[in-house]
Amino acid sequence: MSFRNDWTMMYTVHDALRRELGRIAAVAARPGDDPRRVLRAAAGWELFKSYLHIHHTAEDDTVWPVLAPLLAGRPGDLALVAAMEAEHAAIDPLLSAVDAALADRDHGAQRLGGLVDALVTGLGGHLRHEEDEALALIDGTLTEQQVSRLGQRQAELIGADASRYLPWLLDGTGPEATAAVLAGMPGPIRTAYRDQWRAAYGDLRLWDPAAARAGAR
Repeated sequence: MSFRNDWTMMYTVHDALRRELGRIAAVAARPGDDPRRVLRAAAGWELFKSYLHIHHTAEDDTVWPVLAPLLAGRPGDLALVAAMEAEHAAIDPLLSAVDAALADRDHGAQRLGGLVDALVTGLGGHLRHEEDEALALIDGTLTEQQVSRLGQRQAELIGADASRYLPWLLDGTGPEATAAVLAGMPGPIRTAYRDQWRAAYGDLRLWDPAAARAGAR
């Protein structure tokens, strides 16, 4: 598919979210350990929720409310925008339900697997829907300045957490994709990522509950 705008960051964020969904599903299915203990203590679960919230909030602030007024008289496209908003709204209750299961000592273990499956299906389906249909509509309707506002809003929400966000985003990404993302970053950010942030992120051991407990002491 050919686009007017550069959506490298959008696809990279989506791929990072899919990567983390895979890790969460693997933890939930892990034999011989209580997955609630792992997810409850692992920093990876908290970062996943935080960065997913940032991504969706940036779209909710700068894409859907700007797009909808431009689609007057186009009911099919308006329905697509409404579907995107509804899919966003369905994710937060799933995250809350997983958190509730993690905190439920009596029945949480029995509920967790189904909730994680619902999260993987719901968020994964939304990401595909956005890529397959909504992205072309956004690209063809919004101006370059309006599209750039999405990235600006996301950067505002990330703020001082960029030192964790960027290596999280690029975790496991191949050299070409990494270079494409970094090419759009200011020079000092690229230098900090290569010289400091990437190594510090590796030390976090985000899905190791023992590391999370040690860092909390």
